[in-house]
Amino acid sequence: MITKEAAPAAPAPARSAAEPPSRPARKRHRAWDEVPRWHIYLPLGIYLLFTLIPFYWILLFALRPAGSTSLVPWPMTTVHFEKVWTDRAFGTFFQNSVLVGVATLLATTLVALAGGYALARFDFRVKRVFMLALLCSQFVPGALLLVPLFEIFAGLQMINSLGSVIIAETVFQLPLSIILISNFIKNVPYSLEEAAWVDGCSRMRAFRVIVLPLLRPGLIAVGSFAFVHSWNHFLFALMFLNNQEKQTIPVGLNTLMSADSVDLGALAAGGIIAAVPVVIVFAFIQKWLITGFSAGAVKG
Repeated sequence: MITKEAAPAAPAPARSAAEPPSRPARKRHRAWDEVPRWHIYLPLGIYLLFTLIPFYWILLFALRPAGSTSLVPWPMTTVHFEKVWTDRAFGTFFQNSVLVGVATLLATTLVALAGGYALARFDFRVKRVFMLALLCSQFVPGALLLVPLFEIFAGLQMINSLGSVIIAETVFQLPLSIILISNFIKNVPYSLEEAAWVDGCSRMRAFRVIVLPLLRPGLIAVGSFAFVHSWNHFLFALMFLNNQEKQTIPVGLNTLMSADSVDLGALAAGGIIAAVPVVIVFAFIQKWLITGFSAGAVKG
């Protein structure tokens, strides 16, 4: 049996005498790697201190007894919370604020979804003019709309109705919401809808099955922004609501301050009642909120 011998391995190429020896790769240093840690932590600590001190101060006034000057809320008391919730009708204000916020969220999201889809997927003659009008409307202050809105709602007999505040808040939030939603939809490839049409889906079904699930972060971002703005807005509720049973939390906080005196404990307790729901909502939706605003900031 004849076997073939293995061919000898080719010798390694000789290094030229003029060629310099290879140097080990040096680790690339970034500018902030050489900055001392305290240069970073000190500004952050100062910022955190100025941010948390007001929260601690309002918590201190809300939990310590009236007349106390202690810097520690001990012994704790819930008298101020009971006072504003029952005696000052904050329970009613809270329900009205929730109703206005949820209704504004739903109305703004639905109308902005339809308008944003039209701007993102259709071309029409006045499209650029319409977009310019939406952008210019952001420079109009809300106080400038009070007189015409009051005249309209008075003619419709909607003064002292939560519906007037819901409509005003929705109109005020729509321009920015439509612009954001249109950018979200532009980031969804148009080919996905075309493929659904080829498979037999109508435009509405393709939008509901294909596009709408991809818009979840954007819808959460727009809806949360509309909810928080309507929850905190003071001007429309003050002008359009006269009956105390129809007022919202911002107007209720204003009733705790008079020309002669201010109940700091009750005012602090009311502020915490107003802030806690918003903090809880943002704690649950922060991931989708950041994703939504990042996607809406990028033009597709």
